[in-house]
Amino acid sequence: MSEKSGWVNPLRDPLDRRLPRIAGPSGLVIFGVTGDLSRKKLMPAVYDLASRGLLPPGFSLVGFARRDWADEDFAQVVHDAVREHARTPFREEVWLQLAKGMRFIPGDFSDDEAFGKLKATVEELDKAQGTGGNFAFYLSVPPKFFPTVVQQLKAHSLSKAPSGSWRRAVIEKPFGHDLASAEELNRVVHEVFAPDEVFRIDHYLGKETVQNILALRFANTLFEPIWNRSYVDHVQITMAEDIGIGGRAGYYDGIGAARDVIQNHLLQLLALTAMEEPASFDAVNLVTEKLKVFKAVRLPDDLGRFTVRAQYTAGWQGGGKAVGYLQEEGIDSHSRTDTYAAVKLEIDNRRWAGVPFYLRTGKRLGRRVTEIAVVFQRAPHSPFDSMATEELGHNALVIRVQPDEGVTMRFGSKVPGTSMELRDVTMDFAYGQSFTESSPEAYERLILDVLLGDANLFPRTEEVEESWRILDPIEEFWESSGRPAQYPAGTWGPKEADEMLARDGRSWRRP
Repeated sequence: MSEKSGWVNPLRDPLDRRLPRIAGPSGLVIFGVTGDLSRKKLMPAVYDLASRGLLPPGFSLVGFARRDWADEDFAQVVHDAVREHARTPFREEVWLQLAKGMRFIPGDFSDDEAFGKLKATVEELDKAQGTGGNFAFYLSVPPKFFPTVVQQLKAHSLSKAPSGSWRRAVIEKPFGHDLASAEELNRVVHEVFAPDEVFRIDHYLGKETVQNILALRFANTLFEPIWNRSYVDHVQITMAEDIGIGGRAGYYDGIGAARDVIQNHLLQLLALTAMEEPASFDAVNLVTEKLKVFKAVRLPDDLGRFTVRAQYTAGWQGGGKAVGYLQEEGIDSHSRTDTYAAVKLEIDNRRWAGVPFYLRTGKRLGRRVTEIAVVFQRAPHSPFDSMATEELGHNALVIRVQPDEGVTMRFGSKVPGTSMELRDVTMDFAYGQSFTESSPEAYERLILDVLLGDANLFPRTEEVEESWRILDPIEEFWESSGRPAQYPAGTWGPKEADEMLARDGRSWRRP
């Protein structure tokens, strides 16, 4: 029996402890429901939650877009998306239950009549499906439409919840283009929704392996005593993609790798890696500790030597020829947008003083991988002959966020034989081997948390603004420093990035 929903779910596995919470009566309205994100992630995630018994039987899904669709047409679109992209097996009884609560509103974001129909539909669903007045509005739309949508929600009394109910806004990144635009965006949204009613989606925070950073650090006495400047040499945080921009030229050009990835995903990973133990894992205490990290971040004195931006050029990848960024369809041949970005940051506090954090991200790199590598200092004294340890590197703890989710420890071991020869070996933990159930998709966890009002995994206003304060000076420097460096598609980035670490006597990992 769920305290929130008051019903016993016959589909629920009583042994499933991974996502044990059930949403209460509620509905989800998706603006931009015809986009790729909705089709590939959001609608399949809703089905997977229903399939796992984590949504109430009266859950409702409303789509809003400029399409001349009836409710049945929308249901077919959701059906096809679920069939193609859902993680859990398709079950007819789950689908039929979910389809009862599906509605579609055709219209433009500035269409008062369409929002009037949306209000009537929400009220109808309250009666027909028992949603209790509880609705989340998912803005899966470009940021330029945020003000229009939230003001329409306010004008038609959709943002104000009936007594005893709730209304929430879910916002996809990017959260602005710089600090000034982020502050303005926050002002516009908070004119309509209170801060605790706004959920900013950073899907990386919904990944099991990202949440496992907290478990790894704070549930084990093995790591925390050496998680500091006395033992850590440096930290590398990498998000590499082996694809180009695809059909995203309109979005990507002018944004670039640093704004698209470093400002949100990688700085969040840095904060989780570097923060102090929170008093508890509720949203307030997590944000407090992450903010301390952001406020302590120090940029390098010489941005020209310790930041790098670059664009991919033509090359070979996956056995085929890949065009350069400037030859991609829809890209201005004079574009200076970065498809690769690397920065060195330091954290001025007692735990991390003097330990560099190297962040890098890029498209058309050697392979798709996201990882955090905590690289430890060498032993201060070695009794072994230098010949015995010539193949020995630094100890490292590597958290693999994707695609091979898990943790690797690298340490030295004796090579079998009569001589004393040491070599690096690895010890692996892999989610796929250690647990019988596959990890939920990030959007499953995040949508469920929105419906439950759990803000632990959502960046708050202050985090967004502090991360822009870190990135803005770098972007301003790049804007005034000529064209980006170049690297061939299929490689691991420009030589300038290798030179950046070489200045510190270090080198990038090759995942």
